[in-house]
Amino acid sequence: MTRPDLCLDFANTRYWRGQETPTETLNVPADLAAWAKASKPLPATEFDEAIALREALYRLFDAQAQGKAAPTRDLDALNRALAQAPARITLKRGRDGYEWEVDAKAGTALALLAPVLWSAGDLLAGPRLDKVRRCANPDCGWLFLDDSRAGKRRWCSMSSCGNRAKARRHYHKGKPPEG
Repeated sequence: MTRPDLCLDFANTRYWRGQETPTETLNVPADLAAWAKASKPLPATEFDEAIALREALYRLFDAQAQGKAAPTRDLDALNRALAQAPARITLKRGRDGYEWEVDAKAGTALALLAPVLWSAGDLLAGPRLDKVRRCANPDCGWLFLDDSRAGKRRWCSMSSCGNRAKARRHYHKGKPPEG
């Protein structure tokens, strides 16, 4: 089964999006191959296509997390990619159960990212779409599925942005007012 949040993991390969210089983890085709556990890197033009798809996915899910309409061009880009990606035809036994077999021999971005694209389509069309959130830290911008019991998770993780927010509140609470 394709993990429903695989598409968010891919979108989050660029993070700290609210800062002047976001952190990019996919700088060269070999980085994408390593992320996707592929045997060889994509050609440069295919890599550029993969990065463009990542940004379209980020904008789609970021808009959803903010309760806004997603840009039509991004949904169109996802639909074009899904139409050209390998289809889910054959299941194979994997380490943790069954998984979809992908013809990764094609050496294209769409073959490499087919599970990401399937995940995005399933999440957009499925019952968990309203659980997509963006970290409340404006510098972060990390996307995640809120599976908390109350459905009110605000931070990508408490150990990162949540603790920073708590520390900031604590610091300002003990500081005398200016003026």
